[in-house]
Amino acid sequence: MSIVVTGATGHLGHHVVEQLLEKVPADRITAVVRTPEKAADFAERGVKIAVADYNAPETFDSLFAAGDKVLLISGNEFEKGRVGQHQVVIDAAKAAGVALLAYTSAPGTLTAALADDHRGTEKALLASGVPYALLRNGWYNENYTENLAPVLEHNAVVAAAGEGRISAASRADYAAAAVAVLTGEGHENQTYELGGDEAWSFAEYAAELSRQTGKEIVYNNVPGETLVGILTGAGLPGPFATIIAGVDASIEKGELVVSSGDLSRLSGRPTTPISESIALALRG
Repeated sequence: MSIVVTGATGHLGHHVVEQLLEKVPADRITAVVRTPEKAADFAERGVKIAVADYNAPETFDSLFAAGDKVLLISGNEFEKGRVGQHQVVIDAAKAAGVALLAYTSAPGTLTAALADDHRGTEKALLASGVPYALLRNGWYNENYTENLAPVLEHNAVVAAAGEGRISAASRADYAAAAVAVLTGEGHENQTYELGGDEAWSFAEYAAELSRQTGKEIVYNNVPGETLVGILTGAGLPGPFATIIAGVDASIEKGELVVSSGDLSRLSGRPTTPISESIALALRG
């Protein structure tokens, strides 16, 4: 029996494989990647590497085996139809008779267009009859801390989320929850709503940035259409900018507040506060 991780060299997948290596022998882990060179460090440590692509169904033939536990990390190619891509993995998992297929979804409360592909994938997974675990990941701290340059340049956090709050956590936190499900028992046909222990607003985020940088950084709340214009002006494709603005609208409505406690319970530790992720980003 293997634990198989798709998208294993991506931001989240890399954390998952690293944490799996702390819990199970390397030869029980299979990292599914599109570019094997990016997984060289895993291969050197004994992790099995499988080359497959969501856009090429045949590459998943015989990749899984009966009894495997699989983590399907959602794709990021929005323009290519993610539900169809994920269906390729679901079909292969069903054909192989895997013991569990865990999927990184989005909070059940999220109504933004970003959630549509996740809901479609959840529907396909439940219809398949494969034992599943829905890991409904909330927002990542790194969504905000990985690109601080424009914020520090303009001394402003710009969003269209009003006074809405976000139950964000670090990628490492979400990876720990996935590892707990992949290595534990009793997670079949379960849905987990995952988010940070402490929700924060963009005003609080700007205040924390100010505290840590010694600069006066303000929160500029703008209309959604204005945000789309700012993002496209900065080079983002229009459709993606619209998705981001849609998420901000959901934040304003409270749809990214997750109060289940599932994330810290599964990971066995408190989630990473935004202040810690900011500090890490500023050191980097």
